[in-house]
Amino acid sequence: MQGFFASGHAVDLVLAVIAAELLWLTTRGGWSIADAALRLAPGALMLVALRAALTGMEWQWVSLPLLLSFPVHLADLARARRK
Repeated sequence: MQGFFASGHAVDLVLAVIAAELLWLTTRGGWSIADAALRLAPGALMLVALRAALTGMEWQWVSLPLLLSFPVHLADLARARRK
């Protein structure tokens, strides 16, 4: 199990589940691709940062997706507020 997490494959598995959720929401759930992507993207970006940290990447590769997740989250909130 330690190798599964240290290699980042645990995060890859969760990202695959999020991709499947995006597919399900847009094909069966009646969501637009923009709504579903904005809702799921902040969490996916935080998972990318986690993967970078787990695999020992430089701090910039950890901080960049974390930094990007916040404006995407704000865009999702703004979009939800308009509806």
